[in-house]
Amino acid sequence: MSDKKFVTVTLVKSPIGRLPNHRACVAGLGLRRMHHTVTVVDTPANRGMINKVSYLLKVEGA
Repeated sequence: MSDKKFVTVTLVKSPIGRLPNHRACVAGLGLRRMHHTVTVVDTPANRGMINKVSYLLKVEGA
């Protein structure tokens, strides 16, 4: 069995007009549009992107 942990992330605010690095983090998480929800593996890299743009996201299962 896989013992990976997952986090569900939803984009609740628009990345339009944000810093380019923040927009890149949103894209790196796989979020494409408002209210789009993705499930990502809970790794340090993904956790860092989530922390950087936490003001745009809703995070569940953290």
